[in-house]
Amino acid sequence: MPGFDLLITNLLSPIVLAFALGAVAGFIRSELELPEPVLKLISIYLLFSIGLTGGRELAQVPFAEVAPLLAAGVALTLAIPVATFLLLRRAAGFDVQNAAAVAAHYGSVSTVTFFAAVAFARAMEMPAEGFMPAVVALMEWGVIVALLLARISMGRARGGMSLGALAADTLRGRGILLLSGGMMIGALATDPQWRQISPVYEGLFRGVLMIFLLEMGMTAARQMRDFARVGRFLTVFAIASPVVWGIVGVVAGQAIGLSQGGAFVLGAICASASYIDAPAACRAALPEASPGIYLTASLGVTFPFNLLLGLPMYWQVAAWLYR
Repeated sequence: MPGFDLLITNLLSPIVLAFALGAVAGFIRSELELPEPVLKLISIYLLFSIGLTGGRELAQVPFAEVAPLLAAGVALTLAIPVATFLLLRRAAGFDVQNAAAVAAHYGSVSTVTFFAAVAFARAMEMPAEGFMPAVVALMEWGVIVALLLARISMGRARGGMSLGALAADTLRGRGILLLSGGMMIGALATDPQWRQISPVYEGLFRGVLMIFLLEMGMTAARQMRDFARVGRFLTVFAIASPVVWGIVGVVAGQAIGLSQGGAFVLGAICASASYIDAPAACRAALPEASPGIYLTASLGVTFPFNLLLGLPMYWQVAAWLYR
């Protein structure tokens, strides 16, 4: 499919249109609102669904086939936050706390972007390998890498909990817990057991994702009003960073032998920036960092860019590599 046609197809997909409707609701200050408990329930459902289906696929694949992906995930978990931190410190003159907070968000993963990428690949009839959730759970640890950089740069532990406590909090976080636990349950489920629950965890997934993206559109619209606070450099960074790391992820996926859909999804994972789990860790460990900087960049700029334009771009890169 030509690049422009692919872009139009993505922009007119129900998932992206749900996000756009939410953004319109946010801009016009609509009364539309989803209760916080409902959002938490939807988030739990989406993470658990991905974990369960990933576990089913993972159980049928030899470890040797997954090992290259996990090795690539470890390398990227280290490379992305380190490169982001050094760039913001040396090129933009950010202080340690704000540079580390931005690095924590971009070094971690947006599970919603991952959900959208999985749905995109399925819509293109080239689904990714089912074990991709394993690398999502692994790359959640990019937060810890960024916070460790902050500790080293400051030369002392101050302004928050110890790295051990942060690691424990990351492990207890809903992202890693639900993805890892879901994969374990999915791997252990027998075929008859899976058939009993698959209508809920497979059949309803895309519809529930649309509701979640409706809320994400409203939240992103509120952050977009703070463009001026992040500055010109960070706005450019919030667009350029996902493009660079998205391409790196696609190329890495192709190099380790993933399918076209798998390489595309790995690129989308690398391009994404966390805005759900990482903020909690940064508020605890980096209290002087400004949420107006790291949240506006990750949620207000990078997330909508990836959803609207980034995914078709990474798919086109994958299509070019796999010609």
